[in-house]
Formats: sequence, C-alpha cells, structure tokens
Amino acid sequence: MGDIIYLILMGVCPVAIYYLIKTKPRGTAQPIAPKAEAAPYTPALPQTAPARHWSDEGRFQLEVVAESRYQATIRQLAGAHGEQSANARHPAILVPDDMNAYESTAVAVFLSGQMVGYLEPKQAAAFRRLLAQQELEGQPTSCDALIRGGGLWEGKRLSYSVSLDVEPLR
Repeated sequence: MGDIIYLILMGVCPVAIYYLIKTKPRGTAQPIAPKAEAAPYTPALPQTAPARHWSDEGRFQLEVVAESRYQATIRQLAGAHGEQSANARHPAILVPDDMNAYESTAVAVFLSGQMVGYLEPKQAAAFRRLLAQQELEGQPTSCDALIRGGGLWEGKRLSYSVSLDVEPLR
C-alpha cells in the first residue's frame, strides 16, 4: 500500500509543479514601477587655466577609456572625414575627478570643453602620483589629443578612439 501511495505522489507532484509554472497563478503583488533613468554623472570642468601642459613629442600612446559612452561627442569633434578614418587633433584637459563614485583615482578627459572619457584606472593612479610629485595635486593640466577611427567599413561607421600625448605613466 505504501508503494502505491509513493508512486501516486511521484506522478502527481511533477504534474502539479508543471501546472503552477505554466499557469502562473495570480497573486496580490503590485506591479513594479520602472526605475527612473538617472542622468549620467559628468564631472565639472574647472574654469581655471591648466597648471601644466604635458607632451611626449607627438607619440599619442596614452589611450582614453570609456569613450564608447561619448561616441556622439567624439564624432562631432572629429569633424568631417568622409569614408576615411579621422585624424583630428584637439587640446585636452585632464581633470582629477575626486567625486567619481566608481574610481577613487579617476582622471576625466575633456576635449573642447566636452567630456570624452577617462584615463584607465592604473594609468589614472600613476598620473595622480605624477601630479603629487610635481605639486599639482587636484589641478587640471593639459596635453594634445588625437581622435582616430570613425571610418566606414561595410557601410557602417566604426567607433572612434582618443589618444593623449603624455609620456608613458608608470
């Protein structure tokens, strides 16, 4: 008799579970309201003149990161370049971003007063050490920047990148 009850339970339970999953019984839960989109954080560009201008003789080896978020701005700054890749130079302002919620050593990069990305975290930490050595902590500095990319490939515009003319950071 016990075996029969066991077999019945083994047959009824999977059917009950299947029914509950497929019918999605209605509860009294209230629908969840969609979260409001917060405006993306952008650090303020100081109105003071840069404390120093950096240069690495035009090598442009330091890459800006997170520029995918700023592609529209970078595309505008790149200017018209047809189907070929852009090769547009701009003055850049490097701003230590002490209010960044994600990276305590963040350094924001601005071209023509518009945010275009950040230094990679390890590079930003090294850059901040360099600022401290030069007694320029927290101050904006400048360098030249180069916008590359954005050419057409198979009918689609490729992404842009921004490189800075700053000596390699260690």
